[in-house]
Amino acid sequence: MSIQVSFSAPSIAPNGPRLVTFFLCAALAWSQTPAPTVAAAAPKPPDPIATMVGRLELDRYKQTVKGLTQFGDRRQGTDRNRAAIDWIEAQLKSYGCTNTERIRYDYQPPAAGAGRGGGGRGGANADPTAGPGGSRRRGYRIPEGVNNDPLKQPDVKLRELNSQPSTPGLREEVYCTKVGSTHPEEMYIVGAHMDGIGWGEAANDDGSGTALVMELARVFSSPDVKTERSIRFALWNNEETGLNGARAYADQRKGMQGIESPPGSGQYPEPKWLGMIQHDMMMFDHGMPLKDGTMSKQQRPEADINIEYQMTSKFADAAMVLAHKFQLADDKYATDYPANVGPHMTNTDSTPFMDLTPSISLREAERGAQLGQGWDPQHHQPTDLYSTYNDDDFRLGLNAAQTTLGAIAQLTGAKLAETK
Repeated sequence: MSIQVSFSAPSIAPNGPRLVTFFLCAALAWSQTPAPTVAAAAPKPPDPIATMVGRLELDRYKQTVKGLTQFGDRRQGTDRNRAAIDWIEAQLKSYGCTNTERIRYDYQPPAAGAGRGGGGRGGANADPTAGPGGSRRRGYRIPEGVNNDPLKQPDVKLRELNSQPSTPGLREEVYCTKVGSTHPEEMYIVGAHMDGIGWGEAANDDGSGTALVMELARVFSSPDVKTERSIRFALWNNEETGLNGARAYADQRKGMQGIESPPGSGQYPEPKWLGMIQHDMMMFDHGMPLKDGTMSKQQRPEADINIEYQMTSKFADAAMVLAHKFQLADDKYATDYPANVGPHMTNTDSTPFMDLTPSISLREAERGAQLGQGWDPQHHQPTDLYSTYNDDDFRLGLNAAQTTLGAIAQLTGAKLAETK
């Protein structure tokens, strides 16, 4: 800063030179005074939810999927299915989710020709572009179907493992619960189905979703994780026969919601349902079939996580809001893939809940418009094997886990407590 002072010599008083010198020095000192310093903003404390999300690891997720495939396709009503349930329960307990319980129900196959729950394709005169759940099919299509031919499985050991047929009768499915510290009477249900079909390993359908739910149970069961509300981690059975396991749970327990038992105990065997989140086929997003019916061997550049609600459900508006909360959680916590929201949730275990509580599903692709077009050629086929998928595929599943963990942690008021 420069200071200019002008004066006329004849008008200087006897002490004028001294005053001029004083003012010049003062102006110079003022011009060199440093500006007031602004105190540096205190660093933000680490986000506890980001810390929890960081505990999800690709190798752990892969190992859990691999562990599930040791039981083959885990078809319901078989010894391999029952062994898988025992293994899942043991894993949950090893994570610290020790309050495991089982739902029991009797399954009798429907009469020949009876429809599968959760949506169908319609009759002979139905619009061929109409897909499940109100979706609309477009583009090139690979026919859907379930492989029931054991000889299409070239691996002799796997074919032998999957050879025991399903028999009617008693069924079981396992779940465990993270009990909320301040609102144990309220909870979110986080689910996936552990049974499969097709003479493969059911690695993607639905080992990918089952492993996701198990990994979330592991993280939330850490001693330093506290939640205000409860979370139930449920691994459904009998999804492939028509959502029977999830339907049995809903039918048996919907009337128990929010009831303290015994009275005054502070215990709620079935907390009030605040929402149900299903995970079903999480890993394969390679795009639509090519014109010659083949599929790209690489993940498509636009791969994403599809979050769906059902626009015709009783809780459609609340489910839509819930879906967008998950999309925002993906924006904040998922490392590699975006999430998109659609209104055509169908053909999975959230269906029995959708008129009882806000319900959404997470998938690798839209169930009706994309999976219904044949976007996953491993669906119910012998090729649904652990070895079929690459790290990009597994990473897509891991990102869905990051999305759900971030959203559920926010919804339940999750925090990290200091441990001794």
